[in-house]
Amino acid sequence: MLSNPSVKPAPALAGEGAAAIDRGEEKGDVTGGTAAEPCGHGVPFGEALRVWARVAALSFGGPAGQIAVMHRIVVDEKRWIGESRFLHALNYCMLLPGPEAQQLAVYIGWLMHRTLGGLVAGLLFILPGFIAILALSYVYVIFGDASLVEGLFFGLKAAVLAVVVQAVFRIGSRALVNPAMVAIAGAAFLAIFAFKVPFPLIILLAAVVGYLGSKAGNRFFRTAGGHAAASGAVLKDRDSLLGEATPAHARPSLGWSLKISAVLLCLWLGPVVLIWFFAGGNSVFTQIGAFFSKMAVVTFGGAYAALAYVAQEAVQHYGWLKPGEMLDGLGMAETTPGPLIMVLQFVGFLGAWRDPGGLDPMVAATLAAILTTWVTFVPCFLWIFLGAPFIEKLRGHAALSGAMSAITAAVVGVILNLAVWFAVHTLFAEVRLFAAGPLRIELPVAATLVLPAALLAAAAAFALFRLKASVLLTLGLAALAGILWTLASG
Repeated sequence: MLSNPSVKPAPALAGEGAAAIDRGEEKGDVTGGTAAEPCGHGVPFGEALRVWARVAALSFGGPAGQIAVMHRIVVDEKRWIGESRFLHALNYCMLLPGPEAQQLAVYIGWLMHRTLGGLVAGLLFILPGFIAILALSYVYVIFGDASLVEGLFFGLKAAVLAVVVQAVFRIGSRALVNPAMVAIAGAAFLAIFAFKVPFPLIILLAAVVGYLGSKAGNRFFRTAGGHAAASGAVLKDRDSLLGEATPAHARPSLGWSLKISAVLLCLWLGPVVLIWFFAGGNSVFTQIGAFFSKMAVVTFGGAYAALAYVAQEAVQHYGWLKPGEMLDGLGMAETTPGPLIMVLQFVGFLGAWRDPGGLDPMVAATLAAILTTWVTFVPCFLWIFLGAPFIEKLRGHAALSGAMSAITAAVVGVILNLAVWFAVHTLFAEVRLFAAGPLRIELPVAATLVLPAALLAAAAAFALFRLKASVLLTLGLAALAGILWTLASG
């Protein structure tokens, strides 16, 4: 399965940079105060720590499931914030690149307990997934050729294909609500599938189309994207512990914005610059740091949309991993807590494992996993801490809602491309490239169909769509079936 031959904790922001931020708050900045000080809502920081640890432990099932868990605990059970404030924060996070569920945790943590609260909520959200995927990555490269492990990932790959197809339908049913959105999704699919247009350019063009369409007053561009809240009794903002007023630390301040931007930009890009300076531009660590820093800026639409671009670059350009291995990594992310975008950690791990330079392959892979996670998630804190105080200025902005709607529609087309790409490389042993001018399409060789994979993918799709089985149950049964098939055929 694989071509080449002391777990560190997940990277933390709460070091010198975070200390510098909070020192600035203690000096009387408008966003001032520390999490240890009494808060008007009466929620102790220790209780918040336990709540965010609980949210992190239950954060399975992708963004929809994670947001539902957060809503149930933070709004329904703890009554920290009201329904309207929760959805307002979520809609803002939907406008940002990166995982909206993790950013929502940062936002609410910051709203409740200032900078330290946001850091703790965001870090706890990704820590379990980081540790789990790192451990699975070790197992993957050490025992990847063993029958049990090979069968497990054979089953996972087929089931993950069905999960991605389900994501296309789930997001499409919410986003493609009129002919304009359908047209944008179709154009995005053709652009990336047939003409290999870069994902960031597709998102940019969709945003421009949506923004201009909304500014022109076209009714097709007045549909705001976002997730629906859970049904049931609605907690009004005024009845929540935080209330409906804006906390003092949440009011916009130019000085605070400049300070937080400088600190987090240094934390984000400083390590990349240092690696480039000492290791050179051809180092795999420099390439990983630069590539995933770029991904952190353009990953609108969540992990599924980002993976289409990652697969295109990491597999075909850098050669860090094979198409089937991308599905293995997504299977890991689907079955562990935390954002699905954690699959990027696995990509960085394999990239350095195959090209360790002068380091031991395991050491290089571990460092690359930490670096990938660092440059992927530090920007998430930057987007929230920088932009959240100005969120009221974005509320109800029709043109921005139009841009978001168009981006979400384009993401549907990109995810459809991801599903087709995965299907071609999972269900067929051989693929040929058809090229004619700018047109470049990968076509499967029908005679090389892998029948067991096709049957397993069809069974997983039946379980998800008809039986309404959970993703975790479907993946678990598919993994078991893959193991049994591998043992029987071996």
